[in-house]
Amino acid sequence: MLAQQRQQTILERVRSNGGVRVADLVRELGVSDMTIRRDLEVLAERGLLEKVHGGATALGPGSTEEPGFTAKSARQQQEKDAIARRAAGLVRPGTAVALSAGTTTWALARHLIGVPDLTVITNSIPVAEVFHRNPRADRTVVLTGGVRTPSDALVGPVAVAAIRRLHVDTLFLGVHGMSVRAGLTTPNLLESETDRELVAAATRLVVPADHTKWNTVGISTIAELSEADVVISDAGLPEDARTALAERAGELIIAEGSP
Repeated sequence: MLAQQRQQTILERVRSNGGVRVADLVRELGVSDMTIRRDLEVLAERGLLEKVHGGATALGPGSTEEPGFTAKSARQQQEKDAIARRAAGLVRPGTAVALSAGTTTWALARHLIGVPDLTVITNSIPVAEVFHRNPRADRTVVLTGGVRTPSDALVGPVAVAAIRRLHVDTLFLGVHGMSVRAGLTTPNLLESETDRELVAAATRLVVPADHTKWNTVGISTIAELSEADVVISDAGLPEDARTALAERAGELIIAEGSP
């Protein structure tokens, strides 16, 4: 395959999926890691995509643009893992927790597989899959039904009805963005409705969100910043954001080990 053909294939993958991973392209196209990275540099220089750690994502986020799960999982991987480790420390054995959809909550799920006697409620297919692949006899996982979104969330009236009668100790809420003006937001109206039901079902609301979420605004508000009992972010969170969150949320935690 010529370089131009290969780059066109890569661009089509980015546009259809919202993002790509270098490792996946290496396997699919049968070329070296270095070749793929050069292709991504060429496409990025032409303004056709954005290079991120381990891959590339589509350009042009807006209040209603919803990147696919693959695209989001390639972003801020170190930060998300540090945040997830810190969030896992808030979970006690014998409790019921909810994990909404998102790549940070997906990272959190991997840190919770060793916690005994846990009940997990989730509307995220990837989160449920983490627990399915790492079974425990003393764990219960409830996956809501619903309509699947680009971020692999299950949303809509079926999901809302499933959540409405549930009660959990802690909700870990993945968000698209957070700001003083708009609060905690998502680009998907149906996902926002489903997430609001999760918030209502929880005694404690924990928001694990890396620094790039600050001043990013989706079209629909899930909750105000003041509704968050805990916000966990990384060392890249700017000072103005730290001040605003410390004033509004119950507690702000900066995850150790983040870049």
